[in-house]
Amino acid sequence: MTVVATNRRLHVDEPHFLRAEDGVALTLIHVRGPQEPTKAPVLLVHGAGMRAESFRPPAIRSLVDVLLEDGRDVWMLNWRGSTDLARIPWTLDDVARNDHPVAVRHIVEATGAPSIKAIAHCQGSSSLSMAVVAGLVPEVDTVVSNSVSLHPVIPRFAKVKLGVLRPLFQGREPYVDVAWGDGPERGVRRATRNAVRLWHAECREPACNMASFALGSGHPALWHHSNLDAATHRWLGGEFGQIPMSLYAQVAASQRAKQIVAMQPADGMPARYADQAPRSTARFALFTGADNRAFLPESQKATYAYLERHQPGVHSLSVIRRYGHADVFVGHRAHIEVFPQFLSALDAKPA
Repeated sequence: MTVVATNRRLHVDEPHFLRAEDGVALTLIHVRGPQEPTKAPVLLVHGAGMRAESFRPPAIRSLVDVLLEDGRDVWMLNWRGSTDLARIPWTLDDVARNDHPVAVRHIVEATGAPSIKAIAHCQGSSSLSMAVVAGLVPEVDTVVSNSVSLHPVIPRFAKVKLGVLRPLFQGREPYVDVAWGDGPERGVRRATRNAVRLWHAECREPACNMASFALGSGHPALWHHSNLDAATHRWLGGEFGQIPMSLYAQVAASQRAKQIVAMQPADGMPARYADQAPRSTARFALFTGADNRAFLPESQKATYAYLERHQPGVHSLSVIRRYGHADVFVGHRAHIEVFPQFLSALDAKPA
């Protein structure tokens, strides 16, 4: 079933309701602009504790605007970690095996395109990268990956949080919620919120403080405040939600292993995703902010080295100065300083 609605940016949204391979409800939002697309479909994949709308901040010229103006056929996925869907625990294994293949097949069948491209962020990027190198989405020929893909490298204090605080939370809370910053809460949640707000004196927005605690290590962890306008900074306070402890457990295991490892090994799937050559000819264009404090730039550098080792001359790596983790997408000058690089990467050919 497809329902058509128009948002305030005059995009026409067509939500498509899907079921993942294991039955979990997902949504794909097909976004249409004033003109018919002239280029291949592009799938947008959000990060953990976010949603598809994170690619479309209302106060700035968004990535969706730029893609539509460039003639792209835009599809935004709400995978099982989306704040717009029912809350369930999940791991990257679940998303790679069950969500991405269904979404990609649906786009190919709906459009008749022989292949598609993708732009993915954070844990959406990691899970899509897993699906690509495992050979689950052969229809994807290009992946623009931001922040992290197959090699999570995190700041030192983030390691402390995973090693010390995660076990304390895991017995009491199945999720860490950025909305704890808004209150009212009790017990562990209230103590966490108050400690985080004291630690992050650089910003008066509680959600910004909690996002730094939940998703990285820095003051703030996810962006430079100078890259955000005031309206987008406020808007972001409602864009982050709950992140399951099952994901933190996988990130902890993966950073110790120095690559993404499976938490639920399955027949035919890698247990360690960088131990073998990719089962795909897709081209990766890896991006990260130079000041990323969620996943350090060494994350993407390690994945680039892995890809170059197996497929030399095919892939690319770009480190964007004066940007962090999420401001690559929500910065008020991203349409000038970042998105043109994404467009070039979507069309680039191997050297």
